[in-house]
Amino acid sequence: MSDLDGLLKRLHLANARRLWNDLVRRAEQEQWGYETFLRTLAEEEIAHRKGTRLRKAVHHARFPFLKTIEEFDFSFQSALRLQMMGSFLSPDFVTDGRSLILHGKPGRGKTHLAVAIGYRAIQNGFDVAFVTAAALIDDLSAASRDGMLRDSLGTYLRPHVLLVDEVGYLTYGSDAANVLFHVVNERHIRRRAMVFTTNKDPKHWGGVLHDDDLADAIVDRILERGRLLRLDGPSVRTKHLPPEDSASSDETHHVRFSGKNTSDFPEPTNPNYVGHRDGNLRVNRDRTFAGKVAIVIQEVPAASVISLLVPPGEGEWYLVTSEERVLYAGQWDGVRRAQSPPASR
Repeated sequence: MSDLDGLLKRLHLANARRLWNDLVRRAEQEQWGYETFLRTLAEEEIAHRKGTRLRKAVHHARFPFLKTIEEFDFSFQSALRLQMMGSFLSPDFVTDGRSLILHGKPGRGKTHLAVAIGYRAIQNGFDVAFVTAAALIDDLSAASRDGMLRDSLGTYLRPHVLLVDEVGYLTYGSDAANVLFHVVNERHIRRRAMVFTTNKDPKHWGGVLHDDDLADAIVDRILERGRLLRLDGPSVRTKHLPPEDSASSDETHHVRFSGKNTSDFPEPTNPNYVGHRDGNLRVNRDRTFAGKVAIVIQEVPAASVISLLVPPGEGEWYLVTSEERVLYAGQWDGVRRAQSPPASR
């Protein structure tokens, strides 16, 4: 049997060398035939190699963390469902050279989904690279200044799938659009899959990349064989907090009207509350006007209590006297903040 160990070593079957003695004893106890023994030995070797390749590929991908699609909580999304992700998790997503933009506010799970798509691609036998947009742009900008752009591009062109995270989060150099276009255009020509996460609507990428035309060309190439998916719902990072402590909460209890900060210890609100002279507001849910929430602000004139009445979403707002006479009106942006000073009617 020692000769077999030497032969397996020459064939670089290290896992088989570790297993064959135990498998021989198991085969004798269970009375395996030769075919069963060889098949089991080969299956163990294949499984070992697959696991080794998976670990190496995940390491080389440089994921910030490892997440799977099964770990993503779709219950926080109003429209996105697991069934919609099927085409991005299949081998065809890579072989067809498709792309995806995941757009949403921070904390909605964009990077989680990007990593899950990349990990599934690795499981399907493909190479993946993860990089932030800032790191990619900084790297290629430096290479361009040194005349090494073409050589450095290979890092971002070779992987079957390129995951570019956080487009629009940070400020980039003046040549950001130029270097990113090189990556996107080359991968588009070679039909290499790409996934981008962003907190900016793609139609506004020109503002962060400093070139509207190149940004449009970048998005055009991404979406020619790609999709744009929007993630909404609350931030998954703060879902453990009570609503009043969450920055993403839709409830706003203190409202700034004049631009000055609110008091650290504001007075309690009541139906007859008259707000501070600096314009700080308090929500008063006891009053309504035409079905809208009433917010008491200040005396104008001194003998009249004025209410600011706002709709639940975007629309008009009103300044109304205690006798419900409308004094002012204007546009309201949905977060209890006036977009412009009130104009007299």
